[in-house]
Amino acid sequence: MAERPLATVQVSMFDRYGGAERIAWDLFQGFRARGHEAYMAVGRKRSADPAVHVLPNHEAGHAWGRFWWRVHAGLQPVYGRFPGSRALCRAVHRIAEPAGWLDARRGLEDFHYPGTWRLMNLTPRRPEVIHCHNLHQKYFDLRALPWLSRQAACVLTLHDAWLLGGHCAHSLGCGHWQTGCGQCPDPSRYSLIRRDASAENWRRKRDIYAASRLFVATPCRWLMDQVERSMLAPGIVEARVIPHGVDLTAFRPGDRAAARARTGLPQDARILLFAASGIRANTWKDYQTLRAAIARLSERTAGTKLLLVALGEEAPPERIGAAEVRFVPFQIELEAVASYYQAADLYVHAARADTFPNTVLEALSCGTPVVATAVGGIPEQVRCLRQDPGGQTSTGLLTPCGDATALADAVELLMADEPLRRRLGANAAADAHARFDVNRMVDDYLGWYRELLNASPAHQISEAGLHPVQT
Repeated sequence: MAERPLATVQVSMFDRYGGAERIAWDLFQGFRARGHEAYMAVGRKRSADPAVHVLPNHEAGHAWGRFWWRVHAGLQPVYGRFPGSRALCRAVHRIAEPAGWLDARRGLEDFHYPGTWRLMNLTPRRPEVIHCHNLHQKYFDLRALPWLSRQAACVLTLHDAWLLGGHCAHSLGCGHWQTGCGQCPDPSRYSLIRRDASAENWRRKRDIYAASRLFVATPCRWLMDQVERSMLAPGIVEARVIPHGVDLTAFRPGDRAAARARTGLPQDARILLFAASGIRANTWKDYQTLRAAIARLSERTAGTKLLLVALGEEAPPERIGAAEVRFVPFQIELEAVASYYQAADLYVHAARADTFPNTVLEALSCGTPVVATAVGGIPEQVRCLRQDPGGQTSTGLLTPCGDATALADAVELLMADEPLRRRLGANAAADAHARFDVNRMVDDYLGWYRELLNASPAHQISEAGLHPVQT
């Protein structure tokens, strides 16, 4: 068992995208590079990789549903490409699975994705490990977990807290997820529900987990603390904190002038970078606080050319006082993304809620100091200057959530002290090399897989309770 190749499947909404999908893709690629039979099972496929399989909703269920799921699959290449294409896909989806649509109308989360039950037969070799990532993006039947967890070692990596509550990915201070949900303060919060059926959603998840045998990983201790207090805990055989990693061959320090030339950014500006999907309307990010901080900086730094690069959204440029905001569409190629980090003086991450953002890791890996709000697992990523006044090991500054003045003060402090900023950048690159290498992440998971399979070759995992292990 210790030497032979393993058969693993990463389950994700997309194969090629950002955030959680990037982690799933990196694990898939990393296992394959080490000689294992690695596959992906996805809701929507963006690559041409033959080892990536779409969950076959169009092959499962009743004849009516199979027909309309095939129509739905055929529409995926044009999804979002012309006005009305998204609405058309949603309409076909409703026809294919009317039970899911009816559940959604009642405020229940939609689990009606019959292709999930074909997962064990989707790949050429029956998988020994099924590794699931975000399961709340309308592609996976959560009710399959008890069955799947008895067919193979079933690993869940949590990228947010959706599995722990009645519908939302982050609670934003609401504690109802610990007691059963109900009386939801914001049913429209992602992932939204039409009516407040959060208590029923919570109970459904609790019963699913109680019947399952799960191995759970989180990228940070902050999220693991929530897992231990949640209704997910009784279904867990073992849990580990395994920090995410990034590709250090792509995300590495580089010549700033050359990076600015590649990206078309001005050589004579002070450049701040913020990267996120759909920055302005992103529920969990805090563009308004960042914008207010830029306004304060613009007033304080008269005569300085200040540019905020907003990576992850296509929009016309904005002016905030004397400062410019330049929007850049989402980039799929890692080298292109890395060039923006290398071109920036600082990476600024304003968030209302976050878990362990890849963007912070990418900035650190490129030797770009980070100023970020101290939410979620971000304090486990950034070594704050306030705890290390001499800057010997610090990699950035942390500020309170929603405090535009504190955010502006932190940026101004580092912008005004170039030697300190350089020192923090060197620390950031060294710390990322030590803690956040994608190869370390791949090896940590692979080592855990082997432990699970060596302990239970027949996949009949014994009852053991929750045993968090820091990796």
